[in-house]
Amino acid sequence: MTISIITATYNAGKTLESAIQSLINQTYAHIEYIIIDGGSTDNTLEIVEKYKPFIQQFVSEEDKGIYDALNKGINMATGDVIGILHADDLLDDDYTIETVMQTFTNNQTEATYGDLEYVQFQDPKKVVRYWKSKAFKPSLLKAGWMPPHPTLFVRKKVYQEIGPFRLDFKIAADYDFILRLFSRPNFKAHYLPLVITRMRIGGTSNQNVGNIIIKMKEDLKALKDNNVGSILSLIWKNLSKLPQFLKRN
Repeated sequence: MTISIITATYNAGKTLESAIQSLINQTYAHIEYIIIDGGSTDNTLEIVEKYKPFIQQFVSEEDKGIYDALNKGINMATGDVIGILHADDLLDDDYTIETVMQTFTNNQTEATYGDLEYVQFQDPKKVVRYWKSKAFKPSLLKAGWMPPHPTLFVRKKVYQEIGPFRLDFKIAADYDFILRLFSRPNFKAHYLPLVITRMRIGGTSNQNVGNIIIKMKEDLKALKDNNVGSILSLIWKNLSKLPQFLKRN
């Protein structure tokens, strides 16, 4: 069984190299690695060239943002399972992909996810925030629950069934995708109670107050468009983040 890992990048510089290294060190043998670059002007292309033997597909061209780039990668993917490794992220250890793929082999699951650590940008060993998830049940969606998107791996046939990331969302297309995915009738997801991904702090959604407001508006639109919840769901969604700052490792 092959897994396709997609990285969307634009002027990511050194963090991209760290992401690539965390992937090529994986023990799992059947990985298709796809990098979609938005036309970087820094040393991104040099980094890609350096690791060319480990990269099966690469595109560098202007795009409409990260979700457009991810959609391109998903369309190109030939693996049975698709995962996303952002250019600022790291897989937690060398066995991560092997552990993830065991769940697809041993269970009739359509998706797998785990826990996420937010880490300092300059020192990814220092944990700032720990997002511990939980086993899925449909009632959680109305309470604003979602799994950490960087830890989510989904069978390709499911992507084909529910469609791509919506480009009318600037920040919350991943939340809309998760709501479409997890609200499917009889949806089967497997939770791995361990850290899958380490994510450097400083993401788009939290860069400034303006982006936070945009994200909240888009989150509410996603809830309404998918007939999952209301403003109360959004409130619970944001309040649920508070305990994540209290746990370290």
